[in-house]
Amino acid sequence: MSFDFDAAVTAPFRMQPGLRRLAPGARQLSPLAPGSRHQREKLAVLSAFAGEALLQRPGFDAAPAVQALCAHAAAEHPTAFAWDGVRAQALLAGVAVAGAEVQRLGRSRSSDPVQRCLERLPPDWRLAGLLALAFAEDFAIVDGSDGSLPWLAVALPSNWAPEDKVGRSFAAAHAPVADNRLLLGAADALTTLVTDGGARERFVWNVSPHPRLHAHPRRVDGAGWALTPVERAWWRTERQTFLPVPGERQAVFTIEVQVQPLAEVLLVPGRAARLHAALASMSPSVLAYRGLAPVHDSLLAWLAARR
Repeated sequence: MSFDFDAAVTAPFRMQPGLRRLAPGARQLSPLAPGSRHQREKLAVLSAFAGEALLQRPGFDAAPAVQALCAHAAAEHPTAFAWDGVRAQALLAGVAVAGAEVQRLGRSRSSDPVQRCLERLPPDWRLAGLLALAFAEDFAIVDGSDGSLPWLAVALPSNWAPEDKVGRSFAAAHAPVADNRLLLGAADALTTLVTDGGARERFVWNVSPHPRLHAHPRRVDGAGWALTPVERAWWRTERQTFLPVPGERQAVFTIEVQVQPLAEVLLVPGRAARLHAALASMSPSVLAYRGLAPVHDSLLAWLAARR
């Protein structure tokens, strides 16, 4: 996993930006093999709920940022993606997009599900759809002129609805976050940093009763922990990166979601103790926001037995 457990899981726990400069040579994108878990879930979402995943503020021009993302993808993963300024090729999926046209590469039939999905999307969203299905990451654009999120291609949200965030400012988008004083206080500085500075990354984590990557609040079982004992909990993480867009006061925001059985993650010595300390230090409002209040005591007891 690209998630940095030791850097992200700390005590006392605080809702804070946690940005760090990307290490030299570190990659921001993760190519998907045909039929991989991420690709299957993204295909399902984009086929059935594209209007909840692909969103844009009226009048916003996403082309410079999307094209910058294509160029970055081709430079970072030349065996998985190609871009000539007009035509984008997802080489592993065997499909390309040129303008509004979806094209199959060669005679491979591995592209069929991807091709069919892209052909059903509105023409203006086919390039973004290709990127979404070629890489594990979801994408958003941060507009440095007003600190907003005017464009989203998010198929795998973590218990938030993309349609509620599009076009809103950083502060408004994070208003529901518990103990958000540090986040909101740094909003302007963070926007400047990620749009004008170098590439950055941060990490987000939670313990979840749900195993799916796609966790739109209207698509997950509301019973949650009533059906999942803590010993079968899931470790849900995000690695988020920011890619500044050349010539624009914008950044492409990437979100790589991973979900693993928590018990497997804690096989590494010391991790159970670190997670116990972080969870024990969470405020009641944070526990409620993260959905952990009902299992906090039982989860701490289970972790204590594994330290």
